[in-house]
Amino acid sequence: MQDFIFYLHLGWEHIISLDALDHQLFILALIAVYSYSDWKKILILVTAFTIGHSVTLALSTLNIFRVSSNWVEFLIPLTIVLTSLDNILMKNHKQTLMRANYYLALIFGLIHGMGFANTARVMIAKSQSIFFPLLGFNVGLELGQIVIVIAILLLLFILLNLFKVNKKDWILFVSSAAFALSLKMALERIPF
Repeated sequence: MQDFIFYLHLGWEHIISLDALDHQLFILALIAVYSYSDWKKILILVTAFTIGHSVTLALSTLNIFRVSSNWVEFLIPLTIVLTSLDNILMKNHKQTLMRANYYLALIFGLIHGMGFANTARVMIAKSQSIFFPLLGFNVGLELGQIVIVIAILLLLFILLNLFKVNKKDWILFVSSAAFALSLKMALERIPF
């Protein structure tokens, strides 16, 4: 049980820490088009991200699949660039965008999962079984994502209801900010 809690804390820190800006920006860009009334859809969305994340984490930990960390560090902000750009270009087609986001969350979760793979491979390799460490890590990751989602939805609720911000302006502002920050990260991390 101690190992489970250790890895749960590690998963929590992986998404909540100040060093996790890329993951936080991805979640922000991913849910920017949703409203607080869409909370069930958002939970499914972040769970799809966690599933993708856990698949590549498991495959990498078992040495079945590996990608150079230089490429992963470049691809992670690129996923945010693409998600943000999708929000901007498809802002008038919300339903199509929302459906596409499930696929983006799952596929881009695969890429984000590789970001922690090297560390996990070293740490989990010492364990006799990878099941509980990966389960603990992914539960911590999911809990952290839910906290981030709640914070974003609270901010959105305040902006829409108290300050009467237009929803399309919110989507454009958040997506543009995430796009600019992640493009800067991607350009700084070009692996070639």
